[in-house]
Amino acid sequence: MSEARVPDNAPWLRSGPAARVLALLNGSGEEARVVGGAVRNALLKIPVADIDIATTALPTEVIRRAKAAGIKCVPTGIDHGTVTLVVDAHPFEITTLREDTETFGRKATVAFGRDWVRDAERRDFTINGLSVDAAGVVHDHVGGLSDIAAGRVRFIGDPAARIAEDYLRILRFFRIHAAYGSGEPDRAGYLACIGARAGLATLSAERVRMEMLKLMVAGGAAGAVEAMADGGLLQPIFGGVAYTGPFAAMIAVERLLGLAPDPIRRLGALAVAVTEDAKRVALRMRLSNAETRALDSMGHRWWRLAGMDEATARRRLYRLGEERYRDRLMLAWARAGGRVDTAHWRELATLPKRWSAPKFPLKAADFIARGITEGPLLGQVLALAEDAWLAADFPLDEAVVNGIADRAVARFARDNRL
Repeated sequence: MSEARVPDNAPWLRSGPAARVLALLNGSGEEARVVGGAVRNALLKIPVADIDIATTALPTEVIRRAKAAGIKCVPTGIDHGTVTLVVDAHPFEITTLREDTETFGRKATVAFGRDWVRDAERRDFTINGLSVDAAGVVHDHVGGLSDIAAGRVRFIGDPAARIAEDYLRILRFFRIHAAYGSGEPDRAGYLACIGARAGLATLSAERVRMEMLKLMVAGGAAGAVEAMADGGLLQPIFGGVAYTGPFAAMIAVERLLGLAPDPIRRLGALAVAVTEDAKRVALRMRLSNAETRALDSMGHRWWRLAGMDEATARRRLYRLGEERYRDRLMLAWARAGGRVDTAHWRELATLPKRWSAPKFPLKAADFIARGITEGPLLGQVLALAEDAWLAADFPLDEAVVNGIADRAVARFARDNRL
């Protein structure tokens, strides 16, 4: 076993809610440690989000101690040894040490134990198998410290066996590598993922969505996605072609524009060429309604935005709104091959910073006064007038606007023989 000390950037270990929970669960023959991602992130000196704690104490003992200390306790997964303690509005998942007695996918039969080594060995990746005690000592039973130093994401034990326990680990392998790894994915793990790719079909859409959207915005997403495509792992997810070139270009475009990574925008670059793609991907990944609308808008005739002059771009921006305009334009830019850093694309992309569309100055009352009755016909005349107003480059002069209204009414009357 290797040992190290957690760096000074983990104040949560010395004071605050997490330290209070550790103090509560340590002593009287029991031991508690912080496990998993919090330890990994602390060693990598990156922000820690959730703090999970493992303990030798049985769930009933955890609950007894929490109640005695006046701490709220929720039996979130008590059948699997997990309870949640809420301290100063911070939730902490507390899980009793476990070891598998029988494994069949996600429904493994587990028994509670007191062996930290056995508990570490049943986790997914070595860098997630670390634990740190209340004194700040990091315990490594699976080689996670050396893998962190090497930027290597490696399954604990036999990769094929780990994957067979839960096929979501295929996606997690690439997502964790994209977030914390460097270079090529671990070869043994990569080959095991390819060999088990048929298992992706057994996963729920919700679980796939969760992992894939996290992967989209990870720091090494481009390389990880390329590796997935080479291994035939994207087709089972999307049910269609994956466009790794536009995906990498979208990442470059975001960086050029100083935009934060957006998972749906990147997903559009990777999987959407037309709106039919957007509908299929949204269904297969069970995207939310808002995510589906955003993806569908990106795929709608994005090619019409390539090579626009600024007058046309202003009309597109008016019709789409800033967010939809930006995302669709960025998809067109990303799919423009290697021509990523061009002045014209940047001008189009930054148009919303330089120009805001005025409000259409004509209203229903203007056309009722011109003899158009309320109802569907009124809406059609308004649409004609708005189109003409856009073509005239958004004039606001009253005489010009009135002329647009008069011509719209006259054209409508002629076309409909009113």
